[in-house]
Formats: sequence, C-alpha cells, structure tokens
Amino acid sequence: MNKNSSNTMALAPNTSNKRETVCIFGTGDFGRALGHKMIQSGYPVVYGSRSTQISNLIPKDAEVLGHAEAAQKAAIIIIAIQRQHYNFLTPLAEVLRGKVLVDISNNLKLNQYPESNAEHLAQLLPGSKVVKAFNTVSAWALQSGTLDASRQVFVCGDDVEAKQMVMNIVRALGLTPLDKGSLLAAQEIENYPLQLFPMWKFPIFLSLGLTAFFFFYCVVLDIIYTYIYENNNFSFFIAITIPNRVCPVMALILLALVYLPGIFAAIIQLYRGTKYRRFPDWLDKWMLCRKQLGLIALAFASLHAVFTLVTPLRAFASWRTGKGIISQVLNNKTEPLDHTNAWLSDSYLALGILGFFLFVLLGITSLPSVSNNVNWREFRFVQSKLGYLALIFCTAHTLVYGGKWFLSPSAYKWYLPNIYILSLIIPCAVLVVKFVLILPCIDKPLTQIRQGWERNPKYSK
Repeated sequence: MNKNSSNTMALAPNTSNKRETVCIFGTGDFGRALGHKMIQSGYPVVYGSRSTQISNLIPKDAEVLGHAEAAQKAAIIIIAIQRQHYNFLTPLAEVLRGKVLVDISNNLKLNQYPESNAEHLAQLLPGSKVVKAFNTVSAWALQSGTLDASRQVFVCGDDVEAKQMVMNIVRALGLTPLDKGSLLAAQEIENYPLQLFPMWKFPIFLSLGLTAFFFFYCVVLDIIYTYIYENNNFSFFIAITIPNRVCPVMALILLALVYLPGIFAAIIQLYRGTKYRRFPDWLDKWMLCRKQLGLIALAFASLHAVFTLVTPLRAFASWRTGKGIISQVLNNKTEPLDHTNAWLSDSYLALGILGFFLFVLLGITSLPSVSNNVNWREFRFVQSKLGYLALIFCTAHTLVYGGKWFLSPSAYKWYLPNIYILSLIIPCAVLVVKFVLILPCIDKPLTQIRQGWERNPKYSK
C-alpha cells in the first residue's frame, strides 16, 4: 500500500514548478523570438500591443492584448521597443507600479544619449523596478537555440530581487546570466553590442599597415627594379611570390611583437624597483592585445605554408626547372650535388616545420575551451617557454634561408636591404634582450620584484 502510494506521489505532476506569466511589450523580430523561446521553456506569454489582432507571426500559444490589460497579467514585463517610443509607457505608470520592467533595447551608436536607455526608463517610471538584460543576444541566436552564438546574458539593476527573477528566466532559457551590478552598468552593457572587435583594432590596423609596406617594398625591389635594370617583366610575382615573402615576414614580426611588451615590462620593473606602479597606457593596451597579435601571426604563418606547398605547381617554377635541365644537356655537363646547399635547404625546412608546429600549439592553447582545462603554470609554460622556443625556431628558419643576402652586394637593390633582413631586426632584438634578462644576476632581482620586493617602498604606492 505504501509502495503504491509512493509511486503515485512520484508520478503526480509538481504544480510548484509552474512558470509565471511573462508580458512582452513589442511584437518585432526580437520580441517574437524571445516569446517563442519562453513558450518553449514553459512560460505563459502575453503580448501587449497597439493592435490586438492575432498575426500569424506571433507564436501560436501566446495571447495578444492591449498594453494595460497585458501588463496586469504579469509581474515581469519585457520592453522590446526602441527608446524613442518609451513615452507611451507614461500613462501606464500606475499599472506598471511595482512591476519588473526588463529593458532590452540597444542604440545605433556608442554613448548616443547622456544616460543609458535603462536609466531613462527608470526615470520615466520611478515606481517600477527596471532591469537591463537580453540586449547582447540576437533574435537569430534565440531562434537557433543559442547554439550559434554566445550564451552569456549581461544583467544589471538596482533591485536585487527583481534582478534575480530576470536571471532565473535567463537560466530557464538555457542561457548564462552574468550579474554586472547596479543600473549604472547599463551604459556599458548597451555599448557592448556596438563594439566591433574592440581588442582587435590595433592588431588589425598594425598588420594591414605592415603588410602594405612590405608588399610595396617587394614590388619595388622585385618587379620595378628588375624591369628597369634587367628588362624582365616579373609582374606575375604579385600573385604568389611576393605574398609568400610578405606572409612569413609578417608572421615572424608579429610573433616577436607578442613578446616585446613583456621585455619592456621587465625593464620598467627593474628600473623602478617595484611592481606596484602602473605601466604606461600604451604598454597596458599592447599587453592586452598580445593574444590577437599572436593569432594574426598564426594566420600569416598558415598562409605561408599553403603558398609554399603550391609553389612547385607554378608555371614559373616548371620553366626554371626545365631551363636548368636543358642547360645541362646542351653543355653535356651534370652539376654535382652541392652538399652545403642541401644541408642549408633541409635545415631551414626542418626549422620552419618545428616553428610552425609550435606556432599552431600556441594558437590551440589560446582557445578558451583549451585554456580553461589547463592550470596557470601549464598555460604559462606553453605561452612563454614554448612561445620563445617557437620564436627561436622561426628566427633561425629565416636566418638560414635569408642569411646569404646579408653580405651579398647584389641583394641591396637601390641600396635597400632585402625584406628578410628587415624581418630579423625585432625578433633578434627580443631574443638578445631576453637572453640578458634570464642571466642569474638579472633574473634573481626581477623575480624578487615580481614576488613583491621593492627597492624603495616609500615610492611604490
């Protein structure tokens, strides 16, 4: 008897899990997508609209009423309309008093208004509890089940209980709420969707600038100079040859620029004798975008690998090989194998392969899904120790390949150095200074400073 009663109790529906009704003001794309997602998650949804006529775009299980009537049915009201239309809410102030208003609006540009939309809404309806949420999620993300977009939802508000109610809804929709504090954070949250790769601007502009410089530098030396002085038209070098020179140069320089700010930071800390003073703003910003610089460098290294693999397929490469064979046949002479060149060729290829392997490893460990599964010491070992080893291999790869041009007068066309010579300046400087910094006489005081020791404590704060 008891056993049967127990089973009956277990099979009985749990009425305490029933979701509360949610009201949505606005039947636009986002309002409809959010309502559809809420209905899927078990929430009764009522739309407040100027027109109570049922449209086939509205989720079929939702109810459509006038604004005042819809607001009376729910404790949580999602405002899915633009800021310029908030004025219609003023006559509803008494109906909305004490209710939770979720502002999900965005603007067309950064800091478009003196105060955030959520703060403006709170000023219009001081009797309501305003919470900012959902503005960082797109209608497409909701329709696709949040599988193709970020699952984080920033939430802020002055009323803790109201904010918790909204965060519960966020979790029920399969998203992850992130509490950003009071309503003062709404301006930052509203600016977030308008930012276009904020941490990528400097790395991208720097990469584009350097790429353009080295590309035109190669065009001048390899195409224009050759056409003027040798009367050879090598304009087709623009397609593969020159990009295959620019890509490895860019990869090496950008990789060196990833570790150069760490060198500057160490020198500044040694000079100051403390770690408790801020770095210059330019250095702070540089250090924050090192990951982006490294990923762009990896992209250039990958392009270099692809260009190198297709090089034997080029008509120019086939013509040059055939010309060499015909020359040997006409002269009835077989050129012996040059063991020095064979060693150099195999060496720079091996160094390039090892450097690229470590490059890819650095890129993989920078992914959040990987970095979250390693501890701090493991991450630092890969990014620092193996990173410097990758820089050594890539620098040696360039030295072995382009070292022959250092002392060759023919390499200095119009007295300009070869592109490979230019590419070695920053990496070699980084490696030389790093070698000095790891000397025991310098590494020991630097380690002490990073552990909290100060040369002049009275000047540290």
